[in-house]
Amino acid sequence: MILRRLLPSLFLFYGALYVNADTPFDCKVAFENINFDLTSLAGEHVVNRTRDTSPSKTMDLLRLDLCNDLKTLEGVPEHDQCPTGSRACLTQIVQKEGQADLIASVIPLAQTAKLEPTFSYSMSPKSVSILFHGAEYPPTTPSPQSLNVTILCDPEATNIHNILSYDGTVLALEWRARAGCPFEGEKEGEKEPEKDQDPPKTPEGVGSGLGWFFLVLFLAVLAYFGLGAYYNYSTYGASGTDLIPHRDFWKEVPYMLKDVVSHLCSNVRPRRTATRGGYIAV
Repeated sequence: MILRRLLPSLFLFYGALYVNADTPFDCKVAFENINFDLTSLAGEHVVNRTRDTSPSKTMDLLRLDLCNDLKTLEGVPEHDQCPTGSRACLTQIVQKEGQADLIASVIPLAQTAKLEPTFSYSMSPKSVSILFHGAEYPPTTPSPQSLNVTILCDPEATNIHNILSYDGTVLALEWRARAGCPFEGEKEGEKEPEKDQDPPKTPEGVGSGLGWFFLVLFLAVLAYFGLGAYYNYSTYGASGTDLIPHRDFWKEVPYMLKDVVSHLCSNVRPRRTATRGGYIAV
């Protein structure tokens, strides 16, 4: 039962290995539902640590560029730097008090020609791990070299690096950056705008037109009664109901409405035709 659950995951994992082996790494990592965009980490980065190797000290100096090849250092002998096409170069420098620094080894941990990156991610803590491959070192007893970079999700960090270990074949590097935060689907800003999409139509102001009509009608009626009452008061000294303009007309309005309704009802009511039964008088 456990094997059945693992088989789909293993298939997807090795499928990714096959694709990544033949496809140039563009600093974008895509899993089935999770994506990482590492393009913000492009460019050369330098990380170092100093180890106590009494009676001297050894400084591990790491130069790396995740997205492109490292540039050749000017003024540095060719044998003191990694060959062209390297993406990660580890230089071990022996430091002893009172003596000049001595470059003990220059190790190409990751090379574009042999990169073959493999990926894995974790959601607790959120991170993505990339394993880069490089040349064999040293020439006398060659061992395949590689760089294992774990980029932890830290929205507030500004590229904090830390060399965890180097066992002679694999260098483990921890990197805290915003790029280590996963996202689903296309990254915001990369989605293509939808084409042939009509702008939203603004509904016509039918309701507002009716509102204006009734407002004007109300103001007209109000002005009619107000001015009419003022005219009756100033001209005839009227008071009470006598202030109503055309009072006699408004008194007759209920009766006129009654007559209109009665007339309409008589027209709507079906007419009855008289039927004559029995004998007709001669």
